[in-house]
Amino acid sequence: MDIISCIQELLFDHDCVIIPGFGGFIGNYSPAKIDKATGTFFPPVKQISFNRNLNNNDGLLIRKISSVGGLNYKDARSMAEEFAAGLSRKLEKGEKVVFDQIGSFMNNHEGNIQFEPDSSVNYNPDSFGLESFTCKPVTGYDVRKQISGQPQKVTREHTILRKYLWRAAVILPVAGVLAFVSLQTDFLKAKVETSNLNPLASAEFEHNKTALDNAVITDSSAFASTAEVTQPSAADGTVLQPSAEASVKPATSSAGKITAESSYFIITGSFQSEINAGKQVKQLQAEGFNPEVVQGGNGFYRVCALACPDLATAVAKKDSIVEKFPGSWISRKK
Repeated sequence: MDIISCIQELLFDHDCVIIPGFGGFIGNYSPAKIDKATGTFFPPVKQISFNRNLNNNDGLLIRKISSVGGLNYKDARSMAEEFAAGLSRKLEKGEKVVFDQIGSFMNNHEGNIQFEPDSSVNYNPDSFGLESFTCKPVTGYDVRKQISGQPQKVTREHTILRKYLWRAAVILPVAGVLAFVSLQTDFLKAKVETSNLNPLASAEFEHNKTALDNAVITDSSAFASTAEVTQPSAADGTVLQPSAEASVKPATSSAGKITAESSYFIITGSFQSEINAGKQVKQLQAEGFNPEVVQGGNGFYRVCALACPDLATAVAKKDSIVEKFPGSWISRKK
């Protein structure tokens, strides 16, 4: 039976393997190292040494022999003792005993056992597959070389200037985008009602808002089938149309003005104050109309933008007026 092979296997897993009656092998861990002279890198190794005083039986080698050879403990122990006795006899004769891939034994001139380990084998399992290699050092590069130029000193003025430049780099593009959007679109334009800015007139218009919202005359075809146009009513119940008592000053010098032959009227607003009605008259005149103010039976002043002889003409004219004066409606003369 090859007991040396059993010792080799045990050295991979154990740091101490004892041959009873002869001595023990000790595994010493050595970290990775570099030979700067040759540029060689060595992996971590388990170096094997021998101690002659470790000769007591710890049972490790005998159990291995028993397991490999299928022997009982007594027979395995006897085999280990015979192996140790044979080694001692060879050394006493001056012979050299070699353990393959472990090392060699030899007695010196004083009769002491000398052990020379075999450095070709690494018993450290964590270094499996790692071998030493040589790498030539880099030439022409000196890490101790000093920087020739002096580092630029950062002054307080430079720090402040850099801070303002960063702010400008962020703010200027945003301001440019906002300016472009405001010029190209009405995103930032105020939504102002241009028909009337007088707060009293706005209140009066809201007072008549119900009547304006109920105006349903939107298509000339709708009027063709009705003999009478439905008139919206104000909040006080009064029909918003020129009454028989309404004072109308006939004028035939300009087209669209109220005449005796006029039957349909386009009303752009109804106001409780005559002053506010006059303001809307000026707005209509600025748009090229010839408006007049008529007073209804409910006491409100109605601004008539146009007077038309028939319903079809009134509907056609109303569509263009509504774009600039929302809420305009058609009233029919009784």
